[in-house]
Amino acid sequence: MRGISTPVLGAIMIVGYTGFISSADGIIKLLSGGYEAAQIYVLSGGVVAALSVLVNWLCLVRDDKRAVPYLPRDHPLGCRTGAGGQTPSFVSRAKHQLATYLPWRTACPRAMGLRSLGALLGAIFFFYAFRLLPFAQVFLFIGLMPLMAGVMSGLILKERISVAAWIALGMGFVGVLFLFPSGVSSIKGGHVLALLGAACGTFSMVLARYISRYDNNLLPQVFYPNLVLCLALVPLLPFVWQPMPLADMGWALGYAVLLFVARWLAVAALRLLPAYVVTPLMNLQFVWMLTIGAWVFGEMPNQGTWIGGLIVIGSGLFLLRGQVVQPGVRQRVAA
Repeated sequence: MRGISTPVLGAIMIVGYTGFISSADGIIKLLSGGYEAAQIYVLSGGVVAALSVLVNWLCLVRDDKRAVPYLPRDHPLGCRTGAGGQTPSFVSRAKHQLATYLPWRTACPRAMGLRSLGALLGAIFFFYAFRLLPFAQVFLFIGLMPLMAGVMSGLILKERISVAAWIALGMGFVGVLFLFPSGVSSIKGGHVLALLGAACGTFSMVLARYISRYDNNLLPQVFYPNLVLCLALVPLLPFVWQPMPLADMGWALGYAVLLFVARWLAVAALRLLPAYVVTPLMNLQFVWMLTIGAWVFGEMPNQGTWIGGLIVIGSGLFLLRGQVVQPGVRQRVAA
């Protein structure tokens, strides 16, 4: 979008991400009481991987129509030959484009494998954390993700984090303490699962930013984690399968669509903003999930939960402000 700075556009994407992913997680909490993770994730992972291929193909068709709208149908590859039977240069460009933008092509296969593994483990941990804990208690661990991202982005991405950024991250951690309804001493198995899910999810997101340095196409980062999520759990499916009524099948498919949009927005935002800025903004999920928890599941948050949420969100806005006002980061995004 012309005239919108890179940090602001990244923030808009993250706001959209939080809405879509919170709605998707609400569906997961709804389904986790009657089904195992393998059944839900084999279905949703396969659908999201298929959507990645479909959307990638639609983008290629759109680009081909813009580049070569006049190619005859009877020619191989839909191309004309010039004098002497030579193929025009746009054919080689089309072949290069096809090879470059396939949803399974990546310049970082090892990093993509690690990202997919982190996404797989994070999804499983969070699935059972949702089953055992209320929304507020699960999502308070997302407040720890900026702290983890600050460490991981320094180790993996070699991104320098200023003192002000660490102060903001510390403020976010204080906000997380407010979000514990019963205090940190009441740690249960669900809390451990949520912590492990946050660690794996942060690792996956930091690697997404690393991969984005080398891959122009965002869809492989949506395609591979969901393909791995689907295929890794297929062997467990015969042991946990439960018949699904059409309503639950519809919820599962709706979850897959919401997850596809959310993950695409997250990867796009990680190309525009550092990981330690993106993850605090993702704490807007607290507001969404507290609202969904109260409205759908009857989980009423207390005063401390709201205070902690405001502190966490404020720390994210503080980090974003540091990105927007720095002259070196004022980049304009062309249409």
